[in-house]
Amino acid sequence: MTSEDLQDIILCGETTTVQFKQNFTTQKKIADEMVAFANSRGGMIIFGVEDKTGNLYGLTYDELQTISRELGNTANEQIRPTIYIETEVVKIEEKHFLACHVKEGNNKPYKNLTGEIWVKQGADKRRVTENSEILSLFQQSQKYNPDQEGIPDSSVNDIDTLALDRFFERTYQKRINDFTDTPETLLRNIHITDSKGQLTTAGALFFAQNPQQFRPVDVIKAVWFIGNSPLTTEYHSSKDIEGTMPEMFEQAMMWLKSCLQSKQDGQSVNSIGKLEIPEIVLEETLQNALVHRDLLKPAAIRLLVFDNRIEIINPGSLAGGLTIEEIKLGNSFARNPLLANFCSKTMTYRGLGFGVPRSLKEDVRVEFENDASGNQFTARIWRNLDVQKDVQKDVQKDVQKETSEPLSERELLILEMIRKNGNIKLLEMSTKLKVNEKTIRRDLESLQRKGKIVRKGGRKEGCWIIITE
Repeated sequence: MTSEDLQDIILCGETTTVQFKQNFTTQKKIADEMVAFANSRGGMIIFGVEDKTGNLYGLTYDELQTISRELGNTANEQIRPTIYIETEVVKIEEKHFLACHVKEGNNKPYKNLTGEIWVKQGADKRRVTENSEILSLFQQSQKYNPDQEGIPDSSVNDIDTLALDRFFERTYQKRINDFTDTPETLLRNIHITDSKGQLTTAGALFFAQNPQQFRPVDVIKAVWFIGNSPLTTEYHSSKDIEGTMPEMFEQAMMWLKSCLQSKQDGQSVNSIGKLEIPEIVLEETLQNALVHRDLLKPAAIRLLVFDNRIEIINPGSLAGGLTIEEIKLGNSFARNPLLANFCSKTMTYRGLGFGVPRSLKEDVRVEFENDASGNQFTARIWRNLDVQKDVQKDVQKDVQKETSEPLSERELLILEMIRKNGNIKLLEMSTKLKVNEKTIRRDLESLQRKGKIVRKGGRKEGCWIIITE
């Protein structure tokens, strides 16, 4: 790291991956910082910088030697399991600074000697106490797989025997009773049931007569909106898609096709036409959401259709430290290996990591948004605007009528706020205008109908853009 690199980092202040320390404090306090980095995305502690002000104090030779020694002892003696650190000294204007690099760990959760587990939260850290969060850390290290967890009060009596027969015939070319092993042994060996005879989570999601009886949040909530904003209260149709994972996949694909248009594209008049978005793109993104969702997060998959795009929002950000750039190249991480295994044997999913690159090769614009703080992942598929021309013509008169409507005084004030800060939040607008957030939402919907503003990005990370002055 050069002196220029370090100066740029310091100028940005403390972040999720950067901490300042004027000097070494105690092994216990530094161990807590290291634990938080190892349990999160990794980071560095820069010694010689005052944490509140960012003032550059630098370190003497003796201080550099002492801190280096104490850091090594801390990593070896104060943290379980042991972590490995790297240190380097960087010079800025005759002052020396020590950077301690802590990588994201592969053996989460990491703890200090008193058993405390810390993770990063913004520029600070927080202690983890919730069981679900601790299990999530184990999951990231692949020491715990919630898809293999047994479901209390379930048994083989809850299995859909027809679905099970189809699985065995497709996978092994014979029925379950044709094996020499007992059905109970077979179901346990392929992890449809656990050692207690309970259905595993994956077993229930693929083979239960009513999976939502045990996992009510494992559904797809589908909405076909009118327009391009999720803030509107108007929609063409809405549906909760339930059933086993193969059933949800099939129903969701059918529902998506009913929302999209097909064009002739040079085919005969008897042809059903080509779907405006290639089916392979819809299949890959939908299956990825089903397979890679975070089973520890109690939330449904959301399937949203707008005039200009489709959004598939998955509860669970990218796992295993993967980045969007890496998944585009075909890298993958099996968050739910048992789900992936069943999926590869019952659906078109192959689990080789090539689904995303295959989708990106199609003639369609696909974007991904990984929200690590909100623990969700969004695949955004933009619709072919040429296909929408007929629809736009049908509503052109209504749109012109709406956009010619005068703006209220409050709408003008909201426009001015957005002009100054496109990232402004509902709470801030409602506070300044002394009205509730519901009123602000109605005004924002009105401004969108009138063609004055558009929302770019998600609710948390997105911003408002003025499209008509």
